[in-house]
Amino acid sequence: MTSATESHGFMPDQTGKIPAYQNAPVDELPSLGDRTDVFSPLGEWDAQPAPASAAAGAALAAPRRRGRVALIVALSVLAALVVLALGSFFGARWYFQDKAVPGVTFGGQSVMGKTAAELKNTVDAAIAQSVITVNDDSGKKAKASLGDLGVQVDVNATVSNILDAKSGSDFTRLNPFSHQSVALAAKSDKLAASAYLTKTFIAESDRAVPSTIAFDGNAGQFNVMQGKNGKAPVAAPVNKAVDAMIAAPGQPTAVAVTYSDVNMPIPVANAQQAADQANQRLANTITINNGNAKSFDIPATAVASWIKPTGDPAAGTIAVSYDKAAISAYMAKELPAQLNQEKVTQEDIVNDAGVVLTTKTPGVDGVAVKNTDAVAQQVVQALDAGKPATLQAEADVTKYDTKQVKPEYRIVVDKTSQTATVYHNDTPVKTFLVCTGRSGNHETDSGTFFVYLKYASQDMRGLNDDGSHYLSPGVKWVSYFNGGEGFHTADWNYGGIASGNPSNNGSHGCVNMYEQDAQWIYDNCPEGTVVQVVGAQPSGAVR
Repeated sequence: MTSATESHGFMPDQTGKIPAYQNAPVDELPSLGDRTDVFSPLGEWDAQPAPASAAAGAALAAPRRRGRVALIVALSVLAALVVLALGSFFGARWYFQDKAVPGVTFGGQSVMGKTAAELKNTVDAAIAQSVITVNDDSGKKAKASLGDLGVQVDVNATVSNILDAKSGSDFTRLNPFSHQSVALAAKSDKLAASAYLTKTFIAESDRAVPSTIAFDGNAGQFNVMQGKNGKAPVAAPVNKAVDAMIAAPGQPTAVAVTYSDVNMPIPVANAQQAADQANQRLANTITINNGNAKSFDIPATAVASWIKPTGDPAAGTIAVSYDKAAISAYMAKELPAQLNQEKVTQEDIVNDAGVVLTTKTPGVDGVAVKNTDAVAQQVVQALDAGKPATLQAEADVTKYDTKQVKPEYRIVVDKTSQTATVYHNDTPVKTFLVCTGRSGNHETDSGTFFVYLKYASQDMRGLNDDGSHYLSPGVKWVSYFNGGEGFHTADWNYGGIASGNPSNNGSHGCVNMYEQDAQWIYDNCPEGTVVQVVGAQPSGAVR
């Protein structure tokens, strides 16, 4: 017969004793309806005895509360870490927006966090330290800089490349485990390197000289400089060292050079092709304007200074290239000097009704060119294309304004009556006898003008119809109103003034007057006085 203990499956506790209630009668034991389901930390439902009292219930609830608190704390910590990570990411993106990002190296050194100014100093220092010691088997030795070996370094472009390194997403740029090494932005010239080695290590009489080209300022063209056979350095090891130094500057290195007997490294025919190409560039005019009133042609001498023959003695070739830095510098200096315009207010002379009689001072827009590097790039493109070009510089334009001026005096020259009447505020005050320009090529021009220049006395020179020169010294009381036409004393033509006969006694276009009359106009009619020439040229004397 099975015992009560066995029938209920009760087991002794750790002391080996069976709990007291296990010996109780069956009708006093807890029923299944008195048990409660509890979710265990392992994710399973456990059937637990219903608490026999409030204290027992509290004891069971405490672990559940502690579990919930632990979960909340864990989630809070995780959220805080996410917020911290996001804050760090956006903070880093802001901090590195104008600095070198993590993982970028230059010359084998990290440049993380350096600004453009700091990077320029770094690049300059690396260039200065990039020295290649060249020696030969006879004991000759030379310390050569990158410049000595024909390397042209663009420091600003190098700095830009460092700042732009690891381009892509922000995560890619800011990832410290992603690395990129930045080289010098440089252009090497093997011909220049070979020339340096030849000059340094080989006596002039023993040298093999490549043909090249040079600009002749007197002739205004590039000519071929013929080379010769001889001894030449084997420059390949040096060129390899130069390439390695460009990739990782800042660490001095040493390299050995040997020699070989060679034919002329660059033949005359190849150099002539380069000269022809360079001269074609000089013949193609490049014009730059400001989109307004000014333009200029780039002088051929300036273009010639930008053309650089780039030779490769090993390949026996020579090519024409362009000094882009020099072009940019030229444009930065010359474009403002050639194309900028000061704004000039237009001054119109009007009558009482506001009608414009003439423009005393034409208006000029103010122009200030900008972005000269963009023009420099277009010039390089035009040179590469080998064609003439007309380019427009970008500019800020300020439109001119207009001012209207009503003159106090106005002079009406009537060719029909051969008189000049002076008006003061539209009231006639003086009328003078005159003799205008001779009929034919010298007739005084009809139209509206203004007095713009005056001389108390002037020597007048010109050409007669037969081509001979004339000189009228000490002409008095001159008031110019239309180019070389003006009022002045003509004591040699008083007869023509008296008769009003320009067909036979007229001047070369000026208005001849008695001295006192010319002086009155000189004294009373200031610059800006309107001059209106009207009427028809008479065929003979009118008085």
